[in-house]
Amino acid sequence: MIVALLFGAIVLSYIDRQTFGLLKGPMSAELGWSNSDFANIHICFQAAYALCYLLWGRLVDRIGARYGLALSLLMWSFAQIAIAGAARLGGFMLARGALGAGESGAFPSAIKAVVEWFPQRERSFASGLFNSGSNLGAIVAPLAVPAIALAWNWQAAFVATGLLGLAWLPLWFFVYRAPRFHACVNARELAWIEQDRDPVVAPAPWARTLALRQSWAYALGRACSDPIFGMYLVWLPDFLARRHGLGLKTLGWPLATIYLLSDIGSIAGGWLSSYLIRRGVSVNAARKSTFAVCALCASPVALAPLVDSLWLTVLLVGIAAAAHQGFSATLLALPGDLVPRASVGSVAGLGGLCGAGAGIALSKYTGFVLDKGDSYLPIFAIAAGAYWIALGLIHALSPRLVKAAGRDGD
Repeated sequence: MIVALLFGAIVLSYIDRQTFGLLKGPMSAELGWSNSDFANIHICFQAAYALCYLLWGRLVDRIGARYGLALSLLMWSFAQIAIAGAARLGGFMLARGALGAGESGAFPSAIKAVVEWFPQRERSFASGLFNSGSNLGAIVAPLAVPAIALAWNWQAAFVATGLLGLAWLPLWFFVYRAPRFHACVNARELAWIEQDRDPVVAPAPWARTLALRQSWAYALGRACSDPIFGMYLVWLPDFLARRHGLGLKTLGWPLATIYLLSDIGSIAGGWLSSYLIRRGVSVNAARKSTFAVCALCASPVALAPLVDSLWLTVLLVGIAAAAHQGFSATLLALPGDLVPRASVGSVAGLGGLCGAGAGIALSKYTGFVLDKGDSYLPIFAIAAGAYWIALGLIHALSPRLVKAAGRDGD
């Protein structure tokens, strides 16, 4: 039930954030945007997402997952609706920034909820399940958003997707509780959930959190990997339009196929790490071997801009997106492995800040490259190598995934 609630929130989050990329063509034509204008609007989303992710992480450590996710979803749903009322470039930048500020609370809240509800051996699988909501959102969006825009207009697509979040909010708020306070949890279930639980203490001061190598192992892993899936969400419709001539009426199924594959990758990657731990493999070996498998599967995406066949391109990008989501699901379990429970949200926030900050740089670079020419080749080369760099940094900073304050993740 808890995973289903988190899954629903992430589905809505990714429907809302992908709407903008799907409607790039008609919005740019109507409003006269260049690629750099589009990139700058998206950068406002990323900048607000980065800064507020850090703040949300700390806030969620103090107010808990229940109130954190409810407030986050309320903010981003209203911001999504507000995009429909924008008329000038500055208005779109402001509304898109507000969307980023709200959505940045989703993952710190979800990570906190997983640590509250699952023992270590189950967390990466639980993370993979809720994280797969990002892929379902990315499947639903290209099928539904263009249909709404074609039937009415692009403004209607933003209003409709924003209202979905407001409809879901009461369900989360009235159903979710921490396990110790949930009426459906019996004593045996509570003992299972809390089998490897840290003592509950106040979050560590920021200076201590920032001084931990464990914090930076997670944060730099996010900085290398997060921008890649963000690039797929925002720029992939444009890539398919340029390379294969797809439009609003023909984008839906290729994009849905890519994100269906990524959905499988999210669940499989999260399952693999948890399965290995249950089989007696150390947390360190289970997490890092899963990272390596995902990095290997993502590498062939460098060839995507060179392929003439649409469906071979879809396969290459789909496998890479699946690998990303498997990598991401495993990475989302690391805060629970590396830091005390009371500081999980803070470290998740730091990782989100670094991931979104790196995403800003990649968006700016993408807009620059495309305005200078039509080649996505350097963008996909970055996408192919980013996961190996992430794994190298994680291993360098935490060779054994040892938990801060003396608890060992092995």
